Amino acid sequence: MSVWLITGSSRGLGLHIAREALAQGHQLVATARDAETVRAALGEDAGEVLILPLDVTDERQAREVAQAAVERFGRIDVLVNNAGRGLLGAVEEASSEEARAVFDINVFGLLSVTRAVLPHLRRQRSGHILNISSVGGFTAGSGWGIYNSTKFAVEGLSEALRSELGPLGVHVTIVEPGVFRTDFLDESSLHRTAASIEDYAPTVGKTREWALDTNHQQPGDPVKAARAIVAMTAAQEPPMRLPLGADCVARIETKLEGVAKEVDAWREIAVDTAI
Repeated sequence: MSVWLITGSSRGLGLHIAREALAQGHQLVATARDAETVRAALGEDAGEVLILPLDVTDERQAREVAQAAVERFGRIDVLVNNAGRGLLGAVEEASSEEARAVFDINVFGLLSVTRAVLPHLRRQRSGHILNISSVGGFTAGSGWGIYNSTKFAVEGLSEALRSELGPLGVHVTIVEPGVFRTDFLDESSLHRTAASIEDYAPTVGKTREWALDTNHQQPGDPVKAARAIVAMTAAQEPPMRLPLGADCVARIETKLEGVAKEVDAWREIAVDTAI
């Protein structure tokens, strides 16, 4: 039995992970900005569940949640950094305020919670951090530039964390979901830039249409994704990256193939730069 701390656990993938962790007999610290939404989804606090409010951008509150988890259950074994925010729009269309709002949650919020939990994991010399990225953290597309950039940042810091924490007995895994049937594409979850520039209609405009057409029609099953995530944490050597969904695997393979071809095409110039 492990102790799981999950951010953004009131709905979507976070809620499914919380339910699966409980179904597998784990203890759970479930958090969201509004704790009552978690309580409505999971039920009242019980012996195996601690529900707490957490604004991931509030470092003090993050430390308090980590301390409360340890006081209740004695330890933290798995941290799931799931809380996130989406933004759809061309890079030029995104205002500084809109871009910062996404970075505040997806990057700086993740950092705040991770820093709050790490002292406990280091003391234990054990634990597993799961940073929920996206296929968009590995390959970018029109309309997702700001969101992609936050997930690319998460992937970079996760790779570094894995190197830093490995010798201390703490694992780090980047979870890369493809397109799953959650509320992510809803207007309640996915923010859209206030500005819209006509020149981007053939590119970003198509992405906006795709989001509307795909909402609640996504091929991925979030219940199966949650099951895969929880099962993965039992591995003796968990992966650096866990891609989820056939669409995700296909996009990763396509990018890797393209990168390899480009490296080969430009290899002579690339290596002929020594002093």
